[in-house]
Amino acid sequence: MCFRNTNKLGAMITKKKRIYMWYKVKELKGDGLNNSQISRELGLDRSTVSKYLSIGEDEYHNRIEQGRNLPRKLSDYLGYVKNELSLKPYLSAAQIEDRLKERYANLPQVHSKTVYNFVQQVRKQYDIAKPKRESHRDFEQLPETDYGRQAQVDFGESYLQTHDKTRVKVYFFAIVLSRSRYKYVYLQDRPFTTSDAVYAHLLAFEYYQGIPREILYDQDKVFIHNENLGDYLLTHEFKAFSQSQPFEVIFCRKADPQSKGKVENVVGYVKKNFLRGREFTSITHLNQEVLGWLSRTGNAKVHGSTRKVPSLEWQIEKQSLHPLMDKAIKPETNLSSCNVRKDNTITYEGNFYTLPLGTYKGHKTTVQLSRDGDYLNLYALDKTLLATHEISSKKGGLIRNSDHAREKSKSCAEKHQQVYQLFGSNEKANLYLELLRKDKPRYYHDNLRAIIKGTEDIGEEFISESLDFCLENGVYNGADFSQIAMKYQQADLQKNSPVINIAIQATAGNHTAGNNPDENLQTSNIKTYENIIETWNE
Repeated sequence: MCFRNTNKLGAMITKKKRIYMWYKVKELKGDGLNNSQISRELGLDRSTVSKYLSIGEDEYHNRIEQGRNLPRKLSDYLGYVKNELSLKPYLSAAQIEDRLKERYANLPQVHSKTVYNFVQQVRKQYDIAKPKRESHRDFEQLPETDYGRQAQVDFGESYLQTHDKTRVKVYFFAIVLSRSRYKYVYLQDRPFTTSDAVYAHLLAFEYYQGIPREILYDQDKVFIHNENLGDYLLTHEFKAFSQSQPFEVIFCRKADPQSKGKVENVVGYVKKNFLRGREFTSITHLNQEVLGWLSRTGNAKVHGSTRKVPSLEWQIEKQSLHPLMDKAIKPETNLSSCNVRKDNTITYEGNFYTLPLGTYKGHKTTVQLSRDGDYLNLYALDKTLLATHEISSKKGGLIRNSDHAREKSKSCAEKHQQVYQLFGSNEKANLYLELLRKDKPRYYHDNLRAIIKGTEDIGEEFISESLDFCLENGVYNGADFSQIAMKYQQADLQKNSPVINIAIQATAGNHTAGNNPDENLQTSNIKTYENIIETWNE
């Protein structure tokens, strides 16, 4: 009620202000000022001054009471716009404009501001309020990249309604060229596998008519199969694909506006402008619709940040893209159902594969599975990805995801304190653990466990040396920390072991240069440990 009263009060003030300005224009004209002088005096446009002077008092009051007329060019579309806003009051003026263009081939050419004013007048005339806008996150403006240098990729999902009001969940792949903001979107009615993602890449490259020099990604299971406590190990298929293409793969943290805010904005744009309020008929039709949306809206309207049209900028950027390599071939889908056992596992080719605790809901609980190269993807019936396992060639084994068997939150704090004390309970220990947590937020507990287990038989001085080395070289991996500490300990044992120089004993009394026993002792070289780092980078 307060909101409505505030709106009415604002409307009254605006109305009185407009009446006052009309009288003021008439007064200044009576004082002998010309239209230009009145315009400067009151801060009005000259055309507005001319309009006020051409209208009598009674006519002007009647116009004020009646309010603005709907734009004549759009008056024929009043029924459609009113119906859309009545059914979906959350639709924006930009969405209404796009749907008018999509529905009516003969829509007159009007400015987006005209459509906005039209929608606002329809809302006011029929009392169709727009729901309160959702909160949003601010993004920092970053320097523009070079043409052809970078693209950003992300996934999104949304629910659409069908004609009979049932809900369908759709998944989409979004990619944007960072400089031109030229976008591409591909949709599915099931979660993306690695094969699907590779296909979407190739479709995007065909749409772009070239390939950028680098692509930024989230840490998504579609692309990485993390077996090394948070360090990136690409899935077999995506690794083969990326190695066959000229672009560099770069991973960054999820929801990181500093690194991949451009594609996150695209995901939100697709959800709010294209998908929101759209009726689902088929995934094929939806992909046809999104191409139309991209050509008339997504890539055709002036970008809010660059103030340039993406499709025009792309004409420049495509000259800097690598040439196309492969043609897009759609992968075959092979989802099948299987029963879940009481111990939250399924059987596949003679082995048992774990699912998250709680998946089993009683007799006849089922999940869906698909094979993606050397990996097995397990989905819930709503096609939510539950787990990914590397397929074992053995028989009768239990292939377990460690996350399925324990609760991390209860013991993580204890493990953190245990490692902190192991490291000496000092500022250096605190710094390394903070950096480890920051670098491996989702695998921090696993890394702590790896450090505790891997340093059980290693002396404190070697743990301290390993800590110094890892801090200096940016090594944030529990297993590798333990390996480096072990190397230090082995080197120390080798250095202090008694050495029998057979060559000296055989030539007693011979003390020529090069035969001093001390000169033949082996010493530790830090390059031994640096080889570990080189291994990670391969």
